[in-house]
Amino acid sequence: MMNVDLLIRNANIITLDAQNTRANVLASYRGRIVGIWSKGEFKQAEDSLVLEVNAKELDLNGATLIPGFIDTHNHLFVYALNKAQVDCSSPHNKSIADIVYNLEAFHKKRDDNSWILGFGYDDTMLIDNRHPTREDLDKVSTDRPIFIRHISNHIAVVNSKVLELANIDASVNDPEGGHYGRDAANNLNGVLYEHAAMSFVYDHIPAPLKEEFMDLIRIAAQDYVEQGITTNTDAAVGQAEYDIHIDAISDQIHPMRMRLMFMYNVLLEDGFFEKYDANQLNQKILEDSNGMAKLDSVKLFQDGSIQGLTGALRQPYYSDQSLYGDLIFPQQTLNDFVLNFHNRGFRIATHGNGDRAIGSILEAYQHALETSPRSDHRHRIEHVQTATPDDLKFMKDYQIAASFFINHIYFWGDRHKNIFLGPERAERINPLKEADDLGLLYTLHSDCPVTPISPLFSIWAAVNRVTSGGHVLGEAQKIDVETALKSMTIYGALLNFDEQDIGSIEIGKLADFAILEKDPTAVDPMTIKDIHILATIINGEIVFENKELALSKLK
Repeated sequence: MMNVDLLIRNANIITLDAQNTRANVLASYRGRIVGIWSKGEFKQAEDSLVLEVNAKELDLNGATLIPGFIDTHNHLFVYALNKAQVDCSSPHNKSIADIVYNLEAFHKKRDDNSWILGFGYDDTMLIDNRHPTREDLDKVSTDRPIFIRHISNHIAVVNSKVLELANIDASVNDPEGGHYGRDAANNLNGVLYEHAAMSFVYDHIPAPLKEEFMDLIRIAAQDYVEQGITTNTDAAVGQAEYDIHIDAISDQIHPMRMRLMFMYNVLLEDGFFEKYDANQLNQKILEDSNGMAKLDSVKLFQDGSIQGLTGALRQPYYSDQSLYGDLIFPQQTLNDFVLNFHNRGFRIATHGNGDRAIGSILEAYQHALETSPRSDHRHRIEHVQTATPDDLKFMKDYQIAASFFINHIYFWGDRHKNIFLGPERAERINPLKEADDLGLLYTLHSDCPVTPISPLFSIWAAVNRVTSGGHVLGEAQKIDVETALKSMTIYGALLNFDEQDIGSIEIGKLADFAILEKDPTAVDPMTIKDIHILATIINGEIVFENKELALSKLK
């Protein structure tokens, strides 16, 4: 006899197991899958089921059941903060004047001395074709601090009041790994390049009250589960972010499984977690979160963003042959950091967009792995946008994984081709097919809020490689739909060391699912991004149900 508290019938089940099995009926008990059958098999097994008193039965009427989506790199914490900030993004902000107008509207609505924060401006989409400056923001206020972030999150602009509060003036030296924007007279123009420069401002920005933050996290997390996400990695966690995540989980603000990427500085000397090795920190997280969060990795950066012209390239930017972008750390410094964390048992995730940064990261990983060999480390590179064939081969040889920022194809593809990289390099951006042919472990991610959270959109982008202008960018790098689905399910589980519990629909694994209106493998690939999520299930419990569409018959 088999105890069951969730029974799903008449489903098109895409298991994404090793055999790519399809099925029609599924049963789970206490959050784990206990049975999977075709319709014919279920007729033979049905009499052996013992339904609990409060068991749920779902009739999907042919809808598609897949493993819950796993987004391996995004920023839930930042996305939540954005909910209370001014939207400076394009295309609805066509000019700097539009941004100033929206900041002024916020200023008038909340006319006090609090900070005005904004997000998402993109200089390459503004008719001004430049960054806003302190002079622009001073038009809103010179008494109230204003801070707005670039869409890449690697650049920000502040007004004069912020520079005053942070005690930054024209005499300041550029920090290692970043710099301050200046005008022709060498005066600061308010543009801050990279986290090294922005860090001098961060400490002055007041955090929201806990109650306000919990409300923002609740709203933000709901957006995630509505997209079918059941396991989520926050890719930049410090002490404050950790405390918020644990509070949100403890207070049941959201139901997702969280994987936490810790910023490297909190693990160094004088950092909050300096005394922890990887096992100790993971155990602390498990205990603090009642098993709903785990350690993902330690996070390093080795360059900025290509669209911000700070991604480190081996060859110059297409639009400016004098620009190559910047490495964050000298090679020896990066080598030392990586070896330190590697020897403490951490998996390391390093941000690398440009191919020069990717090469530098690979050199540091090679140094650590040859100095202190370790099997199944699953070290990874984040974004990996311009990796060359030789870079990918090196990654395969050293078993280094990739998490590709595939959404760039749509949102910046045309500008990569025409402004940043030029036609030849742009064709190979996010080289998924090459990675797949090599058997490299890789996943896709949204980097939300840099791009909207939507696994189906990322899958659509990987399969079609269509830009916002309607052009195919990199026909040879397309992957098939089933592989793309795996890149956001079972491959994500493998990247997270979670393959025994999630990522595919198999007996014994956790009952984490997304229910889709249509089968992504059976529709026109160009419509994949438009498929509705009917419901999301975590631990056998429905955590989101699309009320506007008839999901099922609930008994």
